[in-house]
Amino acid sequence: MTIHKEGYTSIAICVLFIFVLNALVHYYAPNNGVLTWAVYLLSAFLFITVLQFFRSPKLTVSQNNNFILCPADGKVVVIEETEETEYFNDRRIQISVFMSPINVHSNRNPISGIVTYFKYHPGKYLMAWNPKSSTLNERTTTVVNNNGIEVLFRQVAGALARRIVWYIEEGKTVNQGQEFGFIKFGSRVDVFLPLGTKINVKLGDKVQGGMTILGEFAKDKP
Repeated sequence: MTIHKEGYTSIAICVLFIFVLNALVHYYAPNNGVLTWAVYLLSAFLFITVLQFFRSPKLTVSQNNNFILCPADGKVVVIEETEETEYFNDRRIQISVFMSPINVHSNRNPISGIVTYFKYHPGKYLMAWNPKSSTLNERTTTVVNNNGIEVLFRQVAGALARRIVWYIEEGKTVNQGQEFGFIKFGSRVDVFLPLGTKINVKLGDKVQGGMTILGEFAKDKP
């Protein structure tokens, strides 16, 4: 287990805050044992929580062109047929994964291929489970083409997330399971699949980015 590079600054700020908080308590209330221990416990909880949020486990990804891998750790909160209006402008199967603050927040490519579309959208910070968050919140939209079949996936910021990070750009080739981005402090990822895709998960399932198979393309997919 390692710490993700996106966490270095946040962890440093957390350590500085803990140091200042403890120094103030020792200076202004040196004889208040209850307050001192309360601050110790709060400091430990805060530090462990931030460390856990930015943990980055090592994964061995098994790539398969017929599979769509889950792009994030979390829980499946949406599986429905819907109209995708930004790129496809047609009906697609949407699967949404909600990431709580205790989940790993690295995002991974669901398929291999060429990035044919990418766009960053500034926006609001509604709760990530709000259906409107997919179109109103800060977000990125990425489309990857693999042998003529395109999959769209979208990073969506939540009420706590204020920064979406991405490591991809149009025209570049990406590998299935490779990290493509990171979202800080609670968020969701939407995936839009072609109609007829076999879905391998159900609502409420706990899923793991780069490991859980969300679905399978038609058998004639190369």
